[in-house]
This record gives sequence, structure tokens and C-alpha cells, in this order.
Amino acid sequence: MEQDIPQVAYTRAIKNMAADDRPREKAMKHGFASLSTAELLAILVGSGTRGESVVDLCQRILNTFDNRLNSIARLSIKDLTKQFKGIGTVRAITILAALELGRRYHSEKMPQRPQVLSSRSVYDYLKMDLIHLPHEEFWMLTLDRAKHITAKIKISSGGTSMTAVDPKIILKTAIDHLAEGIIIAHNHPSGNNFPSPNDDKITSQIQKSCAVIGIEFVDHVIISETGYFSYVDEGKI
Repeated sequence: MEQDIPQVAYTRAIKNMAADDRPREKAMKHGFASLSTAELLAILVGSGTRGESVVDLCQRILNTFDNRLNSIARLSIKDLTKQFKGIGTVRAITILAALELGRRYHSEKMPQRPQVLSSRSVYDYLKMDLIHLPHEEFWMLTLDRAKHITAKIKISSGGTSMTAVDPKIILKTAIDHLAEGIIIAHNHPSGNNFPSPNDDKITSQIQKSCAVIGIEFVDHVIISETGYFSYVDEGKI
């Protein structure tokens, strides 16, 4: 009966391979996209047979089906175990399960990312996160070139009248998310939408910092349960 001890088997089977050629190590160093299809399968299979490395075994399986994963996915567990020495029941199940996951992934519809068309769309997108809070929170939306929202991040949380915001954190977060543009937003629990002098100061600091590193500063929106204030709409940036 096949024993399922992948880490031990994997280590034993690849011990003579150069470090950069070992599939798991190669994936960790360069990412999964750097691996061949045979190497990806090798990670699932774990070890080869006497005289045949796990990568060679997986390449042989692929060659049998003209390198078409779709053809392999149509096989039964029995088909795989019968046709290929070194592929037992556990390994066959692992391969077919991975291919089924891939099929389901491919069939999923990618969610439509919201697009910022106006300050109103920012308000509608964030209001349920902010209007009910008894304290101030500062949020940021990162955008792609078409102004689709790629991430929504809470930057800070404070008291009833203010929250501390560090422009360096804003910029680092934007860079980490590879943002083409950003929108900042915070709430006023008092219901007063108008910006404070501190709001104006932080807006100016972040706008200038974004200009230096080439990230578009799109807007700063203040949100309350009575409505919102947009720096762009009011001509303040």
C-alpha cells in the first residue's frame, strides 16, 4: 500500500538535484510561474521511481497525453495507477484533485472591481464602513490606471474628533499595493462634513508626497451620516 509521507519522499528523491532545480525550492525563490508543468506536477507527486526522477516521471505522464492537462483530468484514479508505475492511489487522487481545483478556478467569474467615477461613488462605497462609528477612522482606496478600486485599507483609528495619520504610512501602503492612484477618506462622527485645519494640512502633505513619487492623489472625502465633503468637488485640491 502506498505510504503518504511526501516530505520525506520528496527530500530523498531530489537530494542529488541542484538547489535551483528543485521544484519546491525553485518555487519559493522564483515563484510558481517559473516552474514547468512537469515540475508543478512533481511537487504533487513527491518522488519518482528507481532510475527515474519525479520530474522525469511527471514529464513522461505529460508526454503520454501530448502535454495536455485536460486529457489527464479526464482519467480515473484507476487509469492513472494502472498506466504509470510510481503513481499509486494517493498520488492519483492528489493529481486529479489539483486538476479539478484548476478547472473550478478557471470557471469562476472574476468579481467586477468597483470604479471610481465621482466623489459620490467613493461615499457610496465607504459609507457603511464609517457612518455608524462613534470615533474617527482614516481609510485609503488604492486605484489602477482606470480608477478601479484595487484595495480598501483602514489606516488608523482615533477618538471622537480626530485620528492620527502618518503620510509615510499612506505612501508605503500605496507603494506596497502598486497603486497608480489613491483616495483618502475619513469620517466625522459629529455629522459636520466640513474639513478642519488639520484635515487641510494632512491633505496637502499627502498630495505633495504623492506628486513626488508619481502616484495620483485623486481625492479626500469626509464622510458622515448627513452626507460627505469632497476636496476635489470643492476645488480645494
